[in-house]
Amino acid sequence: MVSVADLRVSFGGTEVVRGVSLSVAAGECVAIVGESGSGKSVTARSLLGLAGPGSRVEAGSFDLSGRDVRGFRPADWRRLRGRFAGLVLQDALVSLDPLRTVAAEIGEVLAVHQVVPRARRPERVLELLDAVGVPDPAARARQHPHQLSGGLRQRVLIASAIAAEPELIIADEPTTALDVTVQAQILRLLAERKAAGTALLLISHDLAVVASIADRILVMKDGRVVEEGPARSVLASPAHEYTRSLLSAVPSAASRGTRLSDGTPLPRRASTPSEPSLSAQVLAATGLSMSYGPRRVVDDVSFTLHEGETLGIVGESGSGKTTVARLVLGLLEPETGQVSLHQRQWSGLPERERRPMRRNVQLISQNPLDSFDPRHTVGRLVAEPLALPRRERRARALDLLERVGLPAAYAARHPRELSGGQRQRVAIARALGPRPGVLICDEPVSALDVSIQAQVLDLLAEIQAEYGTAMLFISHDLGVVHHVSDRVLVMKDGRVVEEGEVEQVFQQPRHPYTRALVDAVPRLD
Repeated sequence: MVSVADLRVSFGGTEVVRGVSLSVAAGECVAIVGESGSGKSVTARSLLGLAGPGSRVEAGSFDLSGRDVRGFRPADWRRLRGRFAGLVLQDALVSLDPLRTVAAEIGEVLAVHQVVPRARRPERVLELLDAVGVPDPAARARQHPHQLSGGLRQRVLIASAIAAEPELIIADEPTTALDVTVQAQILRLLAERKAAGTALLLISHDLAVVASIADRILVMKDGRVVEEGPARSVLASPAHEYTRSLLSAVPSAASRGTRLSDGTPLPRRASTPSEPSLSAQVLAATGLSMSYGPRRVVDDVSFTLHEGETLGIVGESGSGKTTVARLVLGLLEPETGQVSLHQRQWSGLPERERRPMRRNVQLISQNPLDSFDPRHTVGRLVAEPLALPRRERRARALDLLERVGLPAAYAARHPRELSGGQRQRVAIARALGPRPGVLICDEPVSALDVSIQAQVLDLLAEIQAEYGTAMLFISHDLGVVHHVSDRVLVMKDGRVVEEGEVEQVFQQPRHPYTRALVDAVPRLD
């Protein structure tokens, strides 16, 4: 289906893909892995004539399904996309039209490529939504993208990509926003398409996902392929040092207590989370309940958080995890129950009374672009919450950027000039600035590749050890939660169905739902 030799892609005078050769056969999955900026996504987009404005694409040979596409015009590429190849991008909110319903989005593919008769399109839309695990397809089909969670938007995007039953699927981080059970469902769907003869090119930073479906792997660094081969060989016996570093950075139960970036022991924490004292309690939630219309999204949730402790919250999309975070932050008021911060009332207070305490509880959100003023530079965003003189604020902002792996030059950039992973690092630097006692982490590393994820998780552990910061860590990645957490809450349909020490909950789960979550996690054996 795909045969490319010596692919080179340049923007201006900068070559970002440097002599990449790859092939993908019918019924085969080829995965490309590597860090952010390694050229993975540009390589994948180039296969569909979507390298980007100002790009220059050259290749020694470039054949798709036996056709030489080097002389293709825009109209030729448009005919190829959708019918021959479906594309699933990482950021569904950007990819979906905000003015169209889900049914119209998927229906356009069916209409343009005349996949089914017009009268059957509504029925086919519902079948596709059901195939990718969208609950209540009829209701979701009438909604717009902004009315869906991140995981639901990603599933809609996948449904649109497979609507025309393409011979090739290019999936760029297709499961990044999905919880483990839906991720397992999507991977089964892609595996079924592969078994039926569809060629699959998978771009992912999740090596466990790659291990579960890929036949061959290409490892890219700085625009070049540094290692390639059968998936089992590359993952079990990597030949290149860079591949070995990617594998060692994967968080898991085995990595607890060590730095993911280099394997050395993490610094000891001043407090002992396993024996918290009453005086060390920094946050308490009691009987929290919250509804959106007739739907109860948080139902009688209670927990405590102590100095230097990390409490993980896991569950599927829509289980109420993020709503709990908003209640804790005081962005929403609970219908019943209350939140206390440092044993003082927090929920229910007028904002003027709560404002002086806000510096002590900070958020690292799932989508930092939504929380940044696009007019401000990175330096201003990081410096804004710092209660320091102007000159000291700038120096402290540059130090924070350096600590999260961004050079000082990034201070002059704006959020939209950064990659998703870089924006997430800016969000972490901004949250750490006031040195909060409580850090609410809502999917803080979901957009990061494994090596940068390792650096960020190590940084959070170092901050926690140094300042005794307590963390409420929300994630759909059970490997990350197992690595960072002392205790864990498992949520389903707004309720806590299981809680306890992280080792006990993940290794000996009592509730059927917890067992289903654990069983669905792809493993890098």
